[in-house]
Amino acid sequence: MRFQEYGLKNQETLLLLHGGGLSWWNYREAAELLQGEYHIILPILDGHAGSDRPFTTIEENASQIISFIDDHLRGSVLLIGGLSLGGQILLEMLSQRKDICSYAVVESAAVLPSKLTHALIAPMFGSSYGLIQKRSFARLQFQSLHMKPELFEDYYHDTCRIKKRDMIAFLKANTSYALKDAFKESSAEIHVYVGDKETREILHSAEAICRMRPSCRLHRMHGLRHGEFSMNHAPQYADAIRQIIKDGSIQM
Repeated sequence: MRFQEYGLKNQETLLLLHGGGLSWWNYREAAELLQGEYHIILPILDGHAGSDRPFTTIEENASQIISFIDDHLRGSVLLIGGLSLGGQILLEMLSQRKDICSYAVVESAAVLPSKLTHALIAPMFGSSYGLIQKRSFARLQFQSLHMKPELFEDYYHDTCRIKKRDMIAFLKANTSYALKDAFKESSAEIHVYVGDKETREILHSAEAICRMRPSCRLHRMHGLRHGEFSMNHAPQYADAIRQIIKDGSIQM
């Protein structure tokens, strides 16, 4: 796994996990806003543009990042954030290591498996994958994701570099992930963010996360769709991280 880094290496570390089909630039603006205060690490998830190995499983990605934290960051970090697929990997990390971080920011993560969607991914992408290379098709896909326009070139460049087998693999993992019982034992202060214009699956997943661990704090954001918080509203996302850490420090 490869990593982009920002900020001050002598300060506490924030680690942010991008969404499926995206890459480290998912959090670039937030990292730039926070780099004067923290050491920020942006992993490039397996199977994505710029990665060094194919995608296998959410569990394996979580294990790799935990190993990196063990080897380079003394076994834990201050805060981990994750969007969508990155949010699922974060939830898995909290399940595999209860004290991997002090604070967790889970955005738009699905935890209710869909057998139908899972079954349709391979045939759907088997027939349409070639269209991804076409700029006009990519523009339509990009618009459907409601990302701010200035991210299009990053999106198009990196989407074209994702291999079909990797795209199918991480999309299938995304639609089949379920929370582990060990998640209940996490010692982190967990914040779950979801836009009120997201799909029913994502809204219900946010509620399911908080039911499994009632101390989670659920934030429903008015007028936002999937992934818009961290990508389209980076200043507010960075402020939310600052406030979570500040409030946690006061409570301590």
